[in-house]
Amino acid sequence: MDLFDKCNKFTRSLEVKAMGTYPYFRPISSAADTIVTIEGQELIMIGSNNYLGLTTHPKVGEAAVAAIKKYGTGCTGSRFLNGTLDLHVELEEELAAFMQKEEALVFSTGFQTNLGTLSCLVGKGEYLIMDRSNHASLVDGSRLSFGKVLKYDHNDMGDLERVLSGVNHDTAKLIVTDGVFSMEGDIVNLPGIVELAEKYKARVMVDDAHSIGVLGSTGAGTAEHFGLIDNVDITMGTFSKSFASIGGFIVADSNVIEYVKHFAREMIFSASIPPAAAATVLAVLQIIKEEPERRERLWQITRRMHTELRGLGFEIGTTQTPIVPVLVGDDMQCFTFWKMLTDAGIFANVAVPPAVVPGQSLIRTSYSANHTDEQLDRVLSTFEEIGKKAGLISAVA
Repeated sequence: MDLFDKCNKFTRSLEVKAMGTYPYFRPISSAADTIVTIEGQELIMIGSNNYLGLTTHPKVGEAAVAAIKKYGTGCTGSRFLNGTLDLHVELEEELAAFMQKEEALVFSTGFQTNLGTLSCLVGKGEYLIMDRSNHASLVDGSRLSFGKVLKYDHNDMGDLERVLSGVNHDTAKLIVTDGVFSMEGDIVNLPGIVELAEKYKARVMVDDAHSIGVLGSTGAGTAEHFGLIDNVDITMGTFSKSFASIGGFIVADSNVIEYVKHFAREMIFSASIPPAAAATVLAVLQIIKEEPERRERLWQITRRMHTELRGLGFEIGTTQTPIVPVLVGDDMQCFTFWKMLTDAGIFANVAVPPAVVPGQSLIRTSYSANHTDEQLDRVLSTFEEIGKKAGLISAVA
């Protein structure tokens, strides 16, 4: 048997491309904003995680340019050796203060942050307890750890207690969950997790990739949203959503950060984020503090899209956030619905198995504080028209 036999047999993407309904790897030739250009066509972007709309903010661009002029374009090494700039240290100090934790540690990407943190913290004879809907980076991080991995049903506290009760009370264990789940758009039941963690002597880690900048009175994420900052041991965040850049970080007590800093292979053996990325995040942190109206606008838009999409008859599940999934069901019907949206000038994302449960394929939409009411009007009218044509909603007014 040849190693590439599996490659030769993989034809599904080619078949979808031949049908003209392939939705992935589309080259965008404009800035990441509410309007993007693809092959000369302008589309309203509702498939981005640019929640606060800061990728095109003048102060952010100016900070990135200034950093390149001072430090150059890259660090040419890992944080462990020659790749730590004073800019990285400043960023970690600002992140720790913003997140109200002792220290922060910045990684090269959000994915690597989860890989490095989980793989070095959870060892042989210890337990990693995961929500079944956790992000792929948490899943892969669990696979790299030497601990025993147990899973509980999505956001189900009864099932979590069932799992916890089966583990020796004195055994080291870490409960890991998304704060906002990236496909469903719902928020974790953090009070329930904290209560069970205290009862069964477990530590808690929250992946706040889709929460920071969005949830909480200052935008510090899920723990702030629930008033449980002191009850979450590790919070992870990424710079590729609200922070308009690339990279990731964790915040925790100083002793935890010191340990991860010296044992996470993804920290030690990967080049650090470039100066422009670090400067971008520093500028974004300042804007988040100075312009709370951005978050307020995002939630105004979120409430509107929840209400109006449901009112049209679309199934959007249990979402509570700017991530709004529109359930289609069948894979091919989902690809077709996506193509109709694209032709009508709407950029949305397609999620099919294994990203979602079989039979639950969906159009994943997400919104930015920069969306105008006129753009949202067009999105809703387009969804209504195409939804009726596709038979997803009733054609009767």
